[in-house]
Amino acid sequence: MSSATGSQEQLRGAELRRSRRRVSEREISLGKDALERFLRYARIDTTSDPMSSSRPSTAGQLELGRLLIDDLVALGIDDAQFTEGGHVFATLGAAKCGETPTVGILAHLDTSPDASGAGVNPQIWRNYDGRPLIMPGRIEPVVTPDESPLLLERLGHDIVTADGTTLLGADDKAGIAEIMAVVAYLIDNPELARPRIRIAFMVDEEIGRGVEDFDLERFGADFAYTLDGSNAGEVQNETFSAVQLTVTFTGVEIHPGDGKGRLVNPVKLASDLVASLPREELSPETTEGREGFIHPDLIDGSAGTAVVTLLLRDFDSDLLEKQVLLVEQLVQAAVTSQPGARAEVVRQDQYRNMRETLDRYPHVTEAALEANRRAGLSPRITSERGGTDGALLTAKGLPTPNLLAGGQELHSTREWISVQDMALAAECLLQLIQFWAEAQPPAPNEPPSAGR
Repeated sequence: MSSATGSQEQLRGAELRRSRRRVSEREISLGKDALERFLRYARIDTTSDPMSSSRPSTAGQLELGRLLIDDLVALGIDDAQFTEGGHVFATLGAAKCGETPTVGILAHLDTSPDASGAGVNPQIWRNYDGRPLIMPGRIEPVVTPDESPLLLERLGHDIVTADGTTLLGADDKAGIAEIMAVVAYLIDNPELARPRIRIAFMVDEEIGRGVEDFDLERFGADFAYTLDGSNAGEVQNETFSAVQLTVTFTGVEIHPGDGKGRLVNPVKLASDLVASLPREELSPETTEGREGFIHPDLIDGSAGTAVVTLLLRDFDSDLLEKQVLLVEQLVQAAVTSQPGARAEVVRQDQYRNMRETLDRYPHVTEAALEANRRAGLSPRITSERGGTDGALLTAKGLPTPNLLAGGQELHSTREWISVQDMALAAECLLQLIQFWAEAQPPAPNEPPSAGR
């Protein structure tokens, strides 16, 4: 998952307001539990593999799933189990409330293949004092306040990183740990009202295959929330719409010594395409906010063929289609320049902007905002410059906004998370669950009310 939009000034202002909120003993307890679970989960290599045809794509995801099933069973949940596709499904029954909707809470098991997830060695920096974090696996600082300004807004927090040689896995094992801490708290405190809760820990989110084989009817939630966001107070109801284009160039093979006038090199064709992409606009290096981009994600070739994979992203569907047309024109220009060259463009629609559907279910997003208010935050709706399982689930008919998990500098060896942010994410989730326990029962064929 990518970082959310919003200026640093807004984030700092939110952090100042947050610093004045009262932290309860409950929240501290939730943070301690989430940390203990996160440290166990982070050590399991769950890196997903985009080249794998298995489901899930790597065995480590099943290893973590088995551990979570054991943890859920130990808490007293008797239906925790794998689905055919490798997801973990479980149910926490309703308590102390009348007829309420069934609420889904989700996080993903896998970590990004952008950095190694093998041999994660978590480090805890207690009472962070603002200095660069010099990790044991590197001789130079890996995380500095200059490169990661939000660190300075976590002074006094307990910061968790890896050792500088791997990613940490807060995306999204922090979300998993926070969900587990909340479930444990609710079971330990049966006097608290709660709706029926369906839990899902999903595979292969990072490679865009998270909702494959996800049976909405079997899951049985009226709506759901993913815990996969970065910043406190944010409720994300919008993602990019995403298209992947795979361009395969075919040339003319011949010994290069006899190549004059005959050889057509597909590697050069692929290079020409990448070089022709816009540099000052439509590039992830130069865009922010609601600006889209075209990102060459993979280039691989030989004397016979060369393949370029491009990721196209925009919040606006019409602008996304213009990106597709631009790439097709650039491919045609590359081929036209070399007689005998051929190219095939294969399109894969990866996910859609979930706001296109979520706007029809405002009560789902408003409930998340209210939960943040009850936790003492000043919430705001933001857009996610990336994708989540929630975008795909929303498109399939399960409204699923995205909530705080707390990870920062994701998909890199600089990844870090604040224990206090994990505690806050758990508190916000608990407030959300209690909010829905108060919700009025829905009228026939109507969505549930957002509270009394």
